[in-house]
Amino acid sequence: MKNILIVAFVFMLASCKKSFIERAPAAAASTDALYKTDKDFQDAIIGTYAALRNQYSTMFQFGDLRGDDAWIQISNQPSLTGVDVFSINSSDALMNNTWANYYIVINLANNVLDKLAKADVSVVKNKDRYTGEAEFLRALAYFDLVRIFGDVQMVTKVPTVQDVANTPRSPVATVYSDIIVKDLLDAGSKLPLVCTGTEVGRATKGAAKAMLGKVYLTTHDFVKAEPVLQELTAAPYTYALLSNYNDLFDYTKNEHHSEYIFDIEYEEGLGGIGSIFTNQFMPNAPAMLSYYGIQGGFGESMSPTLNFVNLWRAGDKRKDISVQCCGMWTNPTTGAVVTFSSTTIQSFTKKYITPVATLNDSRANWKVVRFADVLLMYAEALNENGKPTDALTPLNRVHTRAGMTAFAGLSQTQLRDTIAFERRFELAFEGHRWFDLVRTGKALEACAPVGMKDYMTVFPVPLTQVRVMNNAKLFPQNQGYN
Repeated sequence: MKNILIVAFVFMLASCKKSFIERAPAAAASTDALYKTDKDFQDAIIGTYAALRNQYSTMFQFGDLRGDDAWIQISNQPSLTGVDVFSINSSDALMNNTWANYYIVINLANNVLDKLAKADVSVVKNKDRYTGEAEFLRALAYFDLVRIFGDVQMVTKVPTVQDVANTPRSPVATVYSDIIVKDLLDAGSKLPLVCTGTEVGRATKGAAKAMLGKVYLTTHDFVKAEPVLQELTAAPYTYALLSNYNDLFDYTKNEHHSEYIFDIEYEEGLGGIGSIFTNQFMPNAPAMLSYYGIQGGFGESMSPTLNFVNLWRAGDKRKDISVQCCGMWTNPTTGAVVTFSSTTIQSFTKKYITPVATLNDSRANWKVVRFADVLLMYAEALNENGKPTDALTPLNRVHTRAGMTAFAGLSQTQLRDTIAFERRFELAFEGHRWFDLVRTGKALEACAPVGMKDYMTVFPVPLTQVRVMNNAKLFPQNQGYN
């Protein structure tokens, strides 16, 4: 099920786990001799997927903690608190690591694409597929970068030091048009419809189209978004909602089900490729940790806000696993109520709970995009294109799965707010809320009470990069962060 993480990445070094993802991007420049066979390219692609694993361990900070539905209840982690209350600065390690991690992915993808362009298809039989995968991963990295930092450096080949020093930050619109959209369109034409066996977990046509639809929504190109997202709801695609919402977060079952489109893949017990989410989001409650078999420390890094908890409507089947409040836990077997210490978090999400034998080594994946997200994006595109009645159909597929009564008779304005609300409940703590607030222009309204200023729709670019470039014309700091 998670075999793409297990295959050794021999393309750059003999051992490819943490030691690989901590390397600087320039390390890929001396690997020409290793690009010979089809398997060499496959290993290189798998290494590019693996590089994303490190970065996505912090995606909750950008997608959830920055928004209005999550917060740091226990202020013992200054960096995370800085994200939460809009006080983080350009010298914070999170900024530098995020920038570097994504450019590692981009550089790996560029290296593969460069070598593929010269590869003989009679030798590299999966040349088109590997090209599509590299383009998909590069597009995903750039999509995250522009949503986090705004203008970024456009690098589409393996750069020299001089290249980097002379590459300016390009406008967001240019990055979208010249890299992200182009890459996703081409990837969608080259990737397989499905992956099976040991290849499950790699990018497919559906993953490329789902991300392209999200890109179009983010850039407010609803006309283009609508047909791309509609395509995913019909043959030859076979995506479908699971009948039970909670099964999405039951890690004893196959995570690559009918609703799965693309995850960042993690696996336990294989030495450094497990996820941190189970430990990071758990309260310091020994009885609870013992019941669920969660060993090691706990991060207490994200909690649902009380305001979000109070927004949930009676009868919504998603609530129990999405938000737990306040200051207690009920043993599912005995019914005994455990009261939390006042020094620990008082609310939490159960979405990432699964037994963990070793600290920060969970099998829980990070869901980048799933079919419910596609349906809600499709509903949004239809509504913005003046088709509110049509938009009700995909919206209600998600809403009624949660046990709620179908919506009817809503105006375009009412439906716009309803879809935004539904996204909050359906996708809670999966890395979407902050980016939804920004793209819909609601971020300042929602987050000003906790410290947001109007320029804070993006984060500061790393101070280390500003100093290395030392050229305010080529590489200025984001407005407001000087």
